[in-house]
Amino acid sequence: MARTHDGASGVRARALDTLTSIRNTGVNNVTANELPETQHAVQLIGPGELKLNTSKPVPKPGPHEILAKVEAVGLCFSDLKLLKQFDKHPRKTEIVGGVEPEALKGMQNYRPGTLPTVPGHEVVCRIVAVGDQVKHHQVGQRCLVQADYRQLRTAASSNAAFGYNLEGGLQEYTLFDERVVIASDGDHFLIPAGEDKSASAVALVEPWGCVEASYATGERNTISNLPPALIVVAEGREAQGVVECFSQDGEPADIQPASPSEVAGLPNESFDDIVYFGSDKATLDVLNDKLAANGILNVVLGGRKIGQLVSVGVGRLHYGMTRWVGTTGSDAAESYRHIPANGEIRASDKILVVGAGGPMGEMHVIRNICSGLPGLSIVGTDLDDRRIEGLRRKAGPMAKANGVDLRLVNPQRERLDEKFTYFALMAPVGALITDAIQKADAGAIINIFAGIPAPTKHDLDLDTYIEKRCFMFGTSGSTIEDMRIVLRKVERDQLDTNASVDAVSGMAGAADGIAAVENRTMAGKIIVYPMLHDVGLIPLADLPQRFPTVAQKLDNGKWTREAEQE
Repeated sequence: MARTHDGASGVRARALDTLTSIRNTGVNNVTANELPETQHAVQLIGPGELKLNTSKPVPKPGPHEILAKVEAVGLCFSDLKLLKQFDKHPRKTEIVGGVEPEALKGMQNYRPGTLPTVPGHEVVCRIVAVGDQVKHHQVGQRCLVQADYRQLRTAASSNAAFGYNLEGGLQEYTLFDERVVIASDGDHFLIPAGEDKSASAVALVEPWGCVEASYATGERNTISNLPPALIVVAEGREAQGVVECFSQDGEPADIQPASPSEVAGLPNESFDDIVYFGSDKATLDVLNDKLAANGILNVVLGGRKIGQLVSVGVGRLHYGMTRWVGTTGSDAAESYRHIPANGEIRASDKILVVGAGGPMGEMHVIRNICSGLPGLSIVGTDLDDRRIEGLRRKAGPMAKANGVDLRLVNPQRERLDEKFTYFALMAPVGALITDAIQKADAGAIINIFAGIPAPTKHDLDLDTYIEKRCFMFGTSGSTIEDMRIVLRKVERDQLDTNASVDAVSGMAGAADGIAAVENRTMAGKIIVYPMLHDVGLIPLADLPQRFPTVAQKLDNGKWTREAEQE
């Protein structure tokens, strides 16, 4: 994949020709007739099977469709999860609600199940053609893509998403359907973006938005007033404090009592709240499966111990946003009182970021350093010394300027025998939750940021978890508003998302980039520019040898708008 000087010049010449063509045409006047017939695209055709298609047809937009030219795509660990799971991924399954079936049939970009799809959801693009029924989007608009179409439910109890069951951005041109990208409340999933920031900086708003969401998403601390709730009382126990748990909006219309012997016959994933007055492991293992998405399972131990590890659906903590709480006492309301308002860090928190040297870990460390909260200390761990040093160069000066105690550790070299009040877990490994519970101080929050596959269960020490009043949670994706918050920070120069960039690539290096994500060989994000067909994966540190004039435009090794333009 090494490129000669002549090869680099050739790529540059072709890029200049493309830019000149766009300028001469005028981006606001591009029509479907002026579009190329084919394009370069990375297609996922099966589990672990990526294909670079150099002649994928460029679609002509239908009446409700929007065609956009992709400026830049960030690679994400979620792309790897789709690569591994393919049609088993909850967001690759068929759409079963939120859009008319007849409308869905006509969408050219709809690729559910085993149909090949185009991954890539961290995207900034420009609209180049629209169908005659498109009313809210115009040719020439530059847009940041919010990929999580939460109003469209899938057969796997998840939601549709751009880059999953709807083709994504690892191609030169991508399609949207206006009936999909207008939310049920009228908001827009194609978020207008200004012209002043680099494509990379705007594309990276999406992962930074996911980081923001993991801290800002609100948590419920009462029994939902929506039915049904399940109250399970073990022999010799009494249901105490249930009424005090009700929401101000009212009690659930359906409260179903059950004995432990009856729970196995209840339908799975059917209860928004489960309150269990008991301490039997076998009952808890069964109750895990009865909890609905966004549900809370409250374990009221009544002074007893479970005495064994409990099989907890750790994958659903992230993808289903299920929650487990509990109390050592007998009052069910006490458990709900321990639920924090959101996943935000608190003043004087001692924070452990596991996987801090990776792309998302860097964002968590930088975000928390810049929070403005007093008394923070942050320990970041990573198994790769090179990634640790890369993060130290970026985050060390920020920590010093903000008065934050930052320590970066390779746990293979230095054992951590201390307690923490906040955990941010960047790897989808259930054992990390086990370790966090053991290292947790009283009232610790455990942010399971990396999504463990949805069906996964892991044995956890709930006795210790409940005794320490821990709260573990996960979030998946971000909302439109989360991304707007981050975009405003970028456009006002409050945040430079380009600090995350570690490598750039054209389409020739996209698959290598995904492999680098899998192998964790990059300390930061990888940005793919689809219009650059022949450029392989280039770490920024290698730019002086590969593209010297681009390297000259870096800012002390940081990717910039000027480097992108060059």
